Amino acid sequence: MPRDHSTKKNPQDLRSARWFAPDDLRSFGHRSRLMQLGHAEGDFRGRPVIGVLNTWSELNSCHAHFRERAQDVKRGVTQAGGFAVELPALSLDESFLKPTSMLYRNMLAMETEEMIRAHPLDGVVLMGGCDKTTPGLVLGATSAGVPFVYLPAGPMLRGNYAGKTLGSGSDAWKYWDERRAGNLTDEEWVGLQGGIARSAGVCMTMGTASTMTAIAEAMGLSLPGASSIPAVDAEHQRMAAACGRRIVEMVWEDLTPDRIITPAAVRNAAVVAMATGCSTNAVVHLIAMARRAGVPLTLDDLDALGRTTPLVANIRPSGQKYLMEDFYYAGGLRALMKRIEDMLDTSCLTVSGRTLGETLEGAKVFDDDVIRPLSNPVYHEGSLAVLRGNLCPDGAVIKPAACDPRFHVHEGPAIVFDSYPEMKKAVDDESLDVGPDHVMVLRNAGPQGGPGFPEWGMLPLPKALLKQGHRDMLRISDARMSGTSYGACVLHVAPESFVGGPLALLRTGDRVRLDLPARRLDMLVDDAEIARRRAAWVAPAPRYERGWGWMFERHVSQADTGCDFDFLRTDFGRAAGEPEIF
Repeated sequence: MPRDHSTKKNPQDLRSARWFAPDDLRSFGHRSRLMQLGHAEGDFRGRPVIGVLNTWSELNSCHAHFRERAQDVKRGVTQAGGFAVELPALSLDESFLKPTSMLYRNMLAMETEEMIRAHPLDGVVLMGGCDKTTPGLVLGATSAGVPFVYLPAGPMLRGNYAGKTLGSGSDAWKYWDERRAGNLTDEEWVGLQGGIARSAGVCMTMGTASTMTAIAEAMGLSLPGASSIPAVDAEHQRMAAACGRRIVEMVWEDLTPDRIITPAAVRNAAVVAMATGCSTNAVVHLIAMARRAGVPLTLDDLDALGRTTPLVANIRPSGQKYLMEDFYYAGGLRALMKRIEDMLDTSCLTVSGRTLGETLEGAKVFDDDVIRPLSNPVYHEGSLAVLRGNLCPDGAVIKPAACDPRFHVHEGPAIVFDSYPEMKKAVDDESLDVGPDHVMVLRNAGPQGGPGFPEWGMLPLPKALLKQGHRDMLRISDARMSGTSYGACVLHVAPESFVGGPLALLRTGDRVRLDLPARRLDMLVDDAEIARRRAAWVAPAPRYERGWGWMFERHVSQADTGCDFDFLRTDFGRAAGEPEIF
């Protein structure tokens, strides 16, 4: 039966009432255990119970402030008459997890869904920000179906060293090339290391973290303006408390995610992503998030939007100069969305209880160089393009605005590497026979081959080319790359080579052609030869024999469909486990 949203819930209709309201032995146990924690019965009975899902960890510098922010959220819940309980959730830090945090995104999604389903929660505040925490939390909460608000961690402060403004990730790659070329001293390298990340918060470039929090806000899942606030700004504390107050209201309103994550809201999120100069990782996560909500988003849909959406956020790495702190001062995401308002469906409902259009009223741009007018975009099309061809029949992605335009149409001989260690050893060999027109290829780095789809796609330039002054070349892989990366990198080649995709059949010396305007990527090898190689190809052994990795590689989908698990699709079956059936 569809929900009746015309009236507000009564206390007896709360989901948590199933645990606490009945006069029976099991509910006696539930109430007594909360009283064991020092709560009075009046603290939780008849009040919305709000779960605060916190991805804080001492090995997640992006979320270093989340211990305090959880208290801000709980204060807001209490102010609105709710009862807040904090629950730890898997913390996926981009910097420390090996082989890649992407291996564990679906673990966080499953944990989030099951924690919500199994506990007496009427609504949740999701605390995330570092790359995979946003999609992981949203995937799980969408499937669980209770009201939720997403609280983004916010970007860190600008980096600084020797009078230079530094962007996390982007400048790491830039100065590492200079280090390898012999242009940086040890003292300078240590100074850069200490100055590039100066506070709690996610990367302050438009990397995957800020991309995904912007997507969450554009989709209507965060409070207006929440994704732009720097992590250590006092406004971030106020926003966290506002999330706590708002989620209590959402529970009474029964404002569930199915009312917010609609096809129009997903399209809004994709358009905003393109306009911000988003991370290539947005493709994988946005497709997965949409499909969890029953919206059949495809690569072709994203490419079509990319062709018609100008890039207006002048934020590195796609932009030329600024960082997320500058973006906030220029008006933030609300100002950007106001600027492209005619491209959005402003009738979409948001977690604020208002339409997107209503949340944009009064938004202004305060710096036209940071958030460009439509008449003067950073790039005439959006951030991403989708390629097809005999190397990637199911698609591949590239970030045109972040690479040298001379590679938009390019042909050259391939240098193929079967593993990351093999590639890393070769690029540091100054005798490597390579020229600027070569095409570097890394395979066996996809969802199953990586394992886990690691961020290896921004292949380091060979040292020999760096010393000649080159700083870009065409690179192709079935891996991902950091959203803070840049360069002529073709990524997410699907199907991946590990499962027999055409990239597995490419050989060193084969000519490869990229035609970005035509959206083509091909190996210039005749069909008969490709067929012979196909017949001789032998599948590699699985990466894992037990545990999570074993489960992951047997159930993960390919990059073009979001790398979700097959058994978590909306059409797989109904989720059992709601308390009333036990």
